[in-house]
Amino acid sequence: MADKSPTKVRMGEITGDEARSLYATNPVILLPMGSHEDQGPHAPMGDYFLAEKIAEMIALRATAEGTTTVVAPVLPFGKGDFFGSMPGGIALSYSTARAVLDDIFANLLRHKLTKLIVINGHGGNVPVINDATRAVLHDKGVLIPAMYLWRIAYGLLPKIVGAEKAKAVSSHGADPLTSLGMHLFPERLRLDLMPAPGEKPKPMHMGLGFQGWGALDFQGAEVTVPLEYDAVSPNGIGTGDPHLCSAETGAALAEQLTAIGAGFCKHFAAQS
Repeated sequence: MADKSPTKVRMGEITGDEARSLYATNPVILLPMGSHEDQGPHAPMGDYFLAEKIAEMIALRATAEGTTTVVAPVLPFGKGDFFGSMPGGIALSYSTARAVLDDIFANLLRHKLTKLIVINGHGGNVPVINDATRAVLHDKGVLIPAMYLWRIAYGLLPKIVGAEKAKAVSSHGADPLTSLGMHLFPERLRLDLMPAPGEKPKPMHMGLGFQGWGALDFQGAEVTVPLEYDAVSPNGIGTGDPHLCSAETGAALAEQLTAIGAGFCKHFAAQS
């Protein structure tokens, strides 16, 4: 007799009869979202792989600890922001991203599936997630929280690698995504394509320093500018040094994100 299959947490793998039984219990449902954009010369453009994998790890941990949790199919295309100039990138307009979220929420809420959590892996998604979840709260009285993975990870990095190194490694094209990729999907990274140490120019525009995508530093003040990323950093790397990333850091981040996510699933499921 074949060994029993592992716990199913991906909604797409659950059969029709299994679904009718499972969803009658109103399990926690994780909705992973990411993007398909330039993540640096060494990293795959599909960062949604990471959001999907971490959501699966959270669901497996939460289920093993007693909170039944499943993962919806990942939404791979994020809301467009600063990366439209990248060949091969695919992003959604605000109206399209909002319509997709509205429809996903409506389909699940129709069947009284109310324990929904967005697992977000793209900064550009934050405004549309906020608006869509706020609309559900106003219209249906259902609270849908969102966990922005990379914001959480930025907060974890100083505890993992120290404050000084965290500052040096944190940015687009570096950590947390590169270390997580090195741990979870090492075969998908091309570390040989990283710019050599010292070859990466400091991101600037108009003689002003980079303050984050869409912002420059003028005498210590942040000035918002309608620029796409290639005007500041053509290779997709922000201020962080990807050479400081490591699989060990990625493993620590993955474990802590999983533990936090599973713990929140348990807490959220217990709410009335």
